[in-house]
Amino acid sequence: MPKLSVIILSYNTAEVTKQCLQSLFKSLNSDPSLDYEVIVVDNGSKDNSMETLEKIHQAHNFLKVVKNTENTGFPKGNNQGLKLASGKYILFLNSDVIIDKVRFGQLLNYFDSRPEVGAMTVRVNLKDGSIDPASHRGFPTLWNSFCYFLKLEKLGKPFAGYHLNYLDLSTIHEIDSPSGAFYLARKDVLDKVGGFDTDYFMYGEDLDLSYRIKDLGYKIIYYPLFKVTHLKYTSGLKTDGETKRQTKKHFYDAMKIFYKKHYDSQHPTILNWIIYLMIDGKNKIA
Repeated sequence: MPKLSVIILSYNTAEVTKQCLQSLFKSLNSDPSLDYEVIVVDNGSKDNSMETLEKIHQAHNFLKVVKNTENTGFPKGNNQGLKLASGKYILFLNSDVIIDKVRFGQLLNYFDSRPEVGAMTVRVNLKDGSIDPASHRGFPTLWNSFCYFLKLEKLGKPFAGYHLNYLDLSTIHEIDSPSGAFYLARKDVLDKVGGFDTDYFMYGEDLDLSYRIKDLGYKIIYYPLFKVTHLKYTSGLKTDGETKRQTKKHFYDAMKIFYKKHYDSQHPTILNWIIYLMIDGKNKIA
């Protein structure tokens, strides 16, 4: 049984997925004692993703490739990979992430020695070298969301609960949630929570997974001794036309799903009505 299963969801990112896999293999193979498997789920790509993946599979027979006929969404696609995975640890890795000399053996040893840790991430950078803010987050409570949307986070700790930017990004520490770009977790914990919630299509599912993992009493750790680069926006919010419109809808739908699932019951009906109205309004003007 492999110690690590890496799950990558691919959708119309043939060349970027190839770069992702090449960088991943380089890091994985730097530790000859590490037993691993890599599972790529292609979510109904219309480009030449499958042809590219088949060529890579021929050269690397440990790579498993699953082909979907349609885009089933981020949670369902990753859950498909999770069902096939047999590793003790699971890494959900975005297809547009480039690995930069991650020593996976060291990461997993950290996990092995800390049973209280349910999930962790490394430092996830954007192309300009700055941290991807989605990879280092607190939960979107009403207060955290209020401070974020009013751009109050720069005022310091009481106002910076969403991106936790008062914490030292060079040190190992606990966070509420990483992004799904590089999400490393225990397989048994993922089995307990049932993987990603398929009520989401894309966006929000990583926060939701983290919320349920922490609800079981586990910690989630930010481990900046290694870093990766998230190319980001290879599809989605920065594209044009119908794809951009649908992606924006999924983004704001995710906000409503998360709030209703985790916070709605904590607040009066009138406040909830205002929150949903604000999210709908933000969707229309964004």
